Amino acid sequence: MMMIPILTLLIMACGSTPTQPVKDTFAVTPSDTHSALSPAVKQYYANAIEPLYQSMLVRTGFNGSILLAKNGEIVFEDYRGMINFKTKEPITSSSVFHVASVSKTFTAMVVLKLMEEGKLSLDDAVEKYLPGFPYPGIHIRELLNHRSGLPKYDHFMSGTMSVATKVRTRRGKLVTRYRTVKSPVQLTGLATNEDVLQYMIRYLPAPEASPNRRYNYCNTNFAMLALIVEKITHTPFPEYMEEKVFKPLGMNHTYIFSIRDTADYIPSYTPSRRPYELEKLDCVYGDKNVYTNVRDLLLWDKALYDGKFLSQHSLDLAYTPYSNEKRGVKNYGLGWHLLVNPNEPVVPYHNGWWHGNNAVFKRLVADTATVIILGNKFNSNIWRAGKMSSVFTGRPDTTLLDDSGGGGQ
Repeated sequence: MMMIPILTLLIMACGSTPTQPVKDTFAVTPSDTHSALSPAVKQYYANAIEPLYQSMLVRTGFNGSILLAKNGEIVFEDYRGMINFKTKEPITSSSVFHVASVSKTFTAMVVLKLMEEGKLSLDDAVEKYLPGFPYPGIHIRELLNHRSGLPKYDHFMSGTMSVATKVRTRRGKLVTRYRTVKSPVQLTGLATNEDVLQYMIRYLPAPEASPNRRYNYCNTNFAMLALIVEKITHTPFPEYMEEKVFKPLGMNHTYIFSIRDTADYIPSYTPSRRPYELEKLDCVYGDKNVYTNVRDLLLWDKALYDGKFLSQHSLDLAYTPYSNEKRGVKNYGLGWHLLVNPNEPVVPYHNGWWHGNNAVFKRLVADTATVIILGNKFNSNIWRAGKMSSVFTGRPDTTLLDDSGGGGQ
């Protein structure tokens, strides 16, 4: 009885178009998207997900944790492999992972929370909070939606940077030319967010675009947002997040990694199980450095669904596409990638990648369903497996991969 829907969904998740529409035996209407699931419905979803999980992840060497939920209830979860290959410690429901750019969803929502509290405006200039910030014309909104044009700190603090030179053409017009050079100072030790700001103030790496000219995914944006939160709250960003977000929501296994945590660094791994050592940019936060697990991420997901953290108005701002220069289904809101398919609800999500960690956090808001996949041994199939969301929608996900969480439209 279940074989036809499962096989059809498997075809859909692999990117092919089924020959006939999927008939979801337990389809829900908008009025019951928050209702409790019966055991039969839970079993249906579990049966549909299992073969996808096996083919898309288990057979490709998945080492991590996975959780899929509907109406806030877990319908599938599994924990596979080791959190530490040296000690052979297995991955369990308590194991935490670096979720990389999924961290941006927390930073963005906290900024919107401060907006609701009247402590900032999205139209505020960045230099209002960061004195000496050397790029005029950039507002908080442009940091959130990656339209600032800022240079990438993970480039200019890693050895290379672009510099601008004014030159005259044969007709006498003064134009700007860019060239890549070796960074004037090679970073030693572990960098902080303040180090990133001071480096930009002192050496002025060339911007990649004028403010609000185009979408350009850039980790520097969210490193600066974390500093702005610190300036406004007079509290270190990791402590503020713990006290105002993680603890109130019961996310007891979640924290932000900073220099104070280096003694307890949890390595991630290459596909051949080689561990990544602590590196000089590993203590910059806001753009990354949230460590959490799938169950805590489900609590974050629930808080956004039930309005515990932000108003619907603020969420609507976050899920609005701001980069429409190019046609396509991919866009970016405020701290969220967006899938914007014609005649379908917008799907906010974020992928992540840092060292051997990669992650998927996909929220099908209209279906009250969520896909969370975290891994600590690099496996690009984790991003592909985000298409398991088709189990909940009955529609194929045919979007191209947005691997790192950085991607674009």
